[in-house]
Amino acid sequence: MAEAHQAVAFQFTVTPEGPDVQLSHQAFTEIYLSGLRSWKKHIIRFKNSLITGVYPASPSSWLFVVVAILATMYTRSDPSMGLIAKIQEHLPVSQSMSTQCQALVSAVLFSTMLWLLLIFTMRLCLKQLLSYHRWIFEQHGKMSNTTKVWVALVRIFSGRKPQLYSYQGSLPNLPVPAIKDTVKRYLESVRPLMDDTQYEHMNKLAAEFENSLGNRLQWYLKLKAVLATNYVSDWWEKYVYLRGRSPIMVNSNYYGMDFLYVTPTPIQAARAGNTIHAFFLYRCKLNKEEIKPWLLRSAVPCCSYQFERMFDTCRIPGTLTDTVHHWQDSDYVAVYHRGRYFRLTVYQAGRLLSPREIEFQIQRILDDPSPPSKGEANLGALTAGDRIPWAEARMKFFSSGVNKGSLDCIEKAAFFVTLDDDEQGIIGDDPGASLDSYAKSLMHGKCYDRWFDKSFSVIYYKNGKSGINGEHSWADVPVVSHLWEYTLAIDCFQLGYNTEGHCKGDVDSSLPQPQKLEWEIPPECEEQISQSLTVAQALADDVDLHVIVFRDFGKGKIKKCRVSPNAFIQMALQLAYYRDQRKFCLTYESCMTRLFREGRTETVRSCTSDSCAFIRALESGDVADVCRRLFHTAAEKHQHLYRTAMTGAGIDRHLFCLYMISKYLGVESPFLKEVLSEQWRLSTGQTPFQLQELYDMVNHLEYLSCGGGFGPVSDDGYGVSYAILGDTVISFHISCKHSCAQTDAHKFGAQITKALQDLMQLLSPNQKKPSKTQVSRPEVKKDL
Repeated sequence: MAEAHQAVAFQFTVTPEGPDVQLSHQAFTEIYLSGLRSWKKHIIRFKNSLITGVYPASPSSWLFVVVAILATMYTRSDPSMGLIAKIQEHLPVSQSMSTQCQALVSAVLFSTMLWLLLIFTMRLCLKQLLSYHRWIFEQHGKMSNTTKVWVALVRIFSGRKPQLYSYQGSLPNLPVPAIKDTVKRYLESVRPLMDDTQYEHMNKLAAEFENSLGNRLQWYLKLKAVLATNYVSDWWEKYVYLRGRSPIMVNSNYYGMDFLYVTPTPIQAARAGNTIHAFFLYRCKLNKEEIKPWLLRSAVPCCSYQFERMFDTCRIPGTLTDTVHHWQDSDYVAVYHRGRYFRLTVYQAGRLLSPREIEFQIQRILDDPSPPSKGEANLGALTAGDRIPWAEARMKFFSSGVNKGSLDCIEKAAFFVTLDDDEQGIIGDDPGASLDSYAKSLMHGKCYDRWFDKSFSVIYYKNGKSGINGEHSWADVPVVSHLWEYTLAIDCFQLGYNTEGHCKGDVDSSLPQPQKLEWEIPPECEEQISQSLTVAQALADDVDLHVIVFRDFGKGKIKKCRVSPNAFIQMALQLAYYRDQRKFCLTYESCMTRLFREGRTETVRSCTSDSCAFIRALESGDVADVCRRLFHTAAEKHQHLYRTAMTGAGIDRHLFCLYMISKYLGVESPFLKEVLSEQWRLSTGQTPFQLQELYDMVNHLEYLSCGGGFGPVSDDGYGVSYAILGDTVISFHISCKHSCAQTDAHKFGAQITKALQDLMQLLSPNQKKPSKTQVSRPEVKKDL
């Protein structure tokens, strides 16, 4: 094909006079522009490293310090108190320089040292200021004078126009809680879940641990906290995520949904063109560190290190443990369509392709009639099955030759794209069922049409709907959620579509054809693919998934009841679970610890003695005033636990790390063994909405993602992800397993809806009984 010659730098033919070598000018131009783009990135990285390295000062402040010192010397003052003269005496080139030049060089060296000392002092002061956490325990609008002074000092020492990683060197390290405090909090958390005999047994084990082995383990853990940036994160990634040998599909990966009621275009290729372009715009901002760091209450920075491995990252299987590999700036994406894999380059002559050009290339893939290679169609199932068979197959069949080249192409891609032939969203006569089908498709697809090892995969459906599936080891949900919110906003509100639904702009028809990847899959490998697919299919079929879009009220009405929306929802989940199972259970609620450097998550144990007391009183028919008082006590307790966990004084990460120390030392702890073997039968988490400035959450609430979800942590439990959308909508993604007779996602969803309504009725007794929550609002298709 003519396009193929454009990628060839040397062309030659053999003639009677010898080989005739021709140089392709266009190819060399392409290589030159690619090299130029690469050097520009190196310069940008160097510049950003310099700016971040001297933050909260700026490189220009060095010049100010130098000029100030030279000015004082001109007035015959010595601001260095003799240090400049000492430097001048020891200059190695003093013999070859004039006295005036020596003085100038000595002053510049002193100014530089003074400038670096000031930076170190400012950073140390900021780090100490950020270690203050009393502000988080104060009610909104009731800030103490101490906190007001603290906020002012933080802003003074924070400098101006911080970049994404500017605060990294100033964030405090995660503190190691005292053994006695963690044990006390643990015993308090399990008290409502144990009878007197069980609690007495656990109390005895805890006392023995605290007074003997615990102190030894704590010493080692404190040593690690001194030597490591974060005493939890590396072990959490290695042992909780990468050491797991079961499938990461459903068990670890999570998904995010598209706009629920709006489809910007019904054309699959056009939707892919705009959003792929938006993803690369985000990566450009990420490389330039132009993304604003996340600030709590507009002043307190959160750690940004998880953003570093967002693109060009893949989880690599191993027999003992997986690893996460990150590459630099791939200029292409890997695309799956109807059993074939393609390499789609999105840069041409050093520039990012326009959305219309990417749409054109995607349409070429959709129109490509070529069949899959032998064994290629279900290849992705290897990433969906057990990890050890995948690791062995990768080593045996994909470590050399054409298979290695094609696998490298997928793993090193910026991200993975699936062009799905199905239609998803709120469609058909049963909108609730179609929404559940949409969620299940995003969670696991057909088990072979996703590459679950990639940092994230984007799915585009035939009717223009889209979604995202994220691998969990490299980062937590809020990081991918930030990317997804940005991409959806840029797609609709900046790039837009023409009247026919296509991307805007012109097409360069000379673009090279997307490259189809080639494979040589032997029968033995096909057998392993089939086995992995069987395992994955059984897991996917067992998932019971239900999505609720609760529109009766949202955080606006909840706040009028003087209750935290998150605490309100957690109390509703506790009430729903009790009504569903007639008992309480150990509850996992994820909260972030990004106030600390390289912080990830901590567990909030949401089932407390106070929440149980409230639910028992409500279910036994106690008077409303008593129930309201107990509710507020339980909600305040939950908020206190959440804030305590955010500020580094949680329970579970500390006990997890003590357990890991015990394993390294080869000692057994009955207490830690029992703690780590407890089952989380209710696992919950909120998907935060972060880029509110890009959306109109009052007039156009339809332009919000419905959030996302994850699989159940326990085989006999529930996984519940929820998102608070604006002031009027709350979405829930509920998962469990069909194989457990005691769980049912739809029934539990109905219990959650009723619990929300009953709690609002309790707190606002004069309001009318809300109507049944519906998700059947007609879908709006708009061209922007």
